Amino acid sequence: MQRLYKPILFTGAFLWAGLAGVHAGTGVPVSDSLYADATQAGRDKLPIMLVFTGVVCSYCDELEEEIIQPMLRGGEYTDTVIIRKLVVDNGSRVTDFSGQRIDTADLAHEYGVFVTPTILFVDPDGYQLAERMVGINTVEMFGWYLDQCIESALLRLRDPVKGARETACKVVHRRPAGSNPADFNPATL
Repeated sequence: MQRLYKPILFTGAFLWAGLAGVHAGTGVPVSDSLYADATQAGRDKLPIMLVFTGVVCSYCDELEEEIIQPMLRGGEYTDTVIIRKLVVDNGSRVTDFSGQRIDTADLAHEYGVFVTPTILFVDPDGYQLAERMVGINTVEMFGWYLDQCIESALLRLRDPVKGARETACKVVHRRPAGSNPADFNPATL
């Protein structure tokens, strides 16, 4: 009995470590630099999905575990959207779209994010492309609605004229605080 115990224990520990490594690799990437993310988004012509979360937020955890991590694991969204997480209440800082280091909480305030989780869909300049998603209620329907907003943001970014006509997820005309109001033209969205 003792001879079987060690190989079983070793095998179990090996499998556990392997599964933990696979699971750890599916976390939502936390953005340190939206400026760098925007460079990639501009090059690849992709919208950026900003997921504003809180440290102690059960709804944020549910959103990440049930919706966003499976999106990342499946790899189906690689050519569709850049997904980045921003934690608003842990004192973190981020490089914003203009290249300035700011508190993540200040960035959330600039975008009018006061509830977590909130998801924004922005272009490489930080302008919103589709309706924001605030909170999470029915997980089964949330995935469908999220897909609609991603498709709308992608279409609006790649073909603004068609995207303005054929969208299932209406756009919110909000410019980032601190940007020049003269540069903001909702008609070009």
